[in-house]
Amino acid sequence: MDIVVGGIDTSAVTVEWEMAELIKHPKIMKRAQDELDNVVGRNTNVEESHISKLPYLGAILKETLRLHPPAPLLLSRCPSSTCNLGGYVIPEGTQVFVNAWAIQRDPKYWDDPLEFQPERFLQSTNKSNFIGTDFRFIPFGSGRRRCVGIPLVERMVPYALASLLHLLEWRMPEGEEIDLTDKFGIVLKKSTPLHAMPLPRLSDPSLYV
Repeated sequence: MDIVVGGIDTSAVTVEWEMAELIKHPKIMKRAQDELDNVVGRNTNVEESHISKLPYLGAILKETLRLHPPAPLLLSRCPSSTCNLGGYVIPEGTQVFVNAWAIQRDPKYWDDPLEFQPERFLQSTNKSNFIGTDFRFIPFGSGRRRCVGIPLVERMVPYALASLLHLLEWRMPEGEEIDLTDKFGIVLKKSTPLHAMPLPRLSDPSLYV
């Protein structure tokens, strides 16, 4: 049950953050849709086999997870014996939280840390994966107890986003603006749910059946 609940909620939240950022940044959305047109074409639907050929879409996912990690404090840890970490004594049994949200927005490690710039993950090879080998980018933690849902995120979240962008154009309702305020909790959600208007993007009606 933990795996099912954790995988569904965090994946849905991540897709919502991705769509909110893309609607806020139409040039980035256009570049992603151009990539989809080149790889998928405009006469067929997105398939799972396309995902590995969409590097810019992958960069969008990573940049979204950098700014909006679904579990901002990761999962707590508890040392089995007293240890010294960075000059601090951590007593045995202490509940320890790692603030990934703050680390991934730290200006010491990131240029323009509050800006949504997927290109940073195309230019750098050091922060290019989810497995926690670079401690500046740890949306799923690190080490043996990192999140077991990484393969799910790598496959299902890009597939969902690619399908939404390939099939539809997205607009905000007239008079409304994107609100990127977050609601801090176990899962980092938008403080106000995203409401967006979809319009058909492809000319073949059978693709929407």
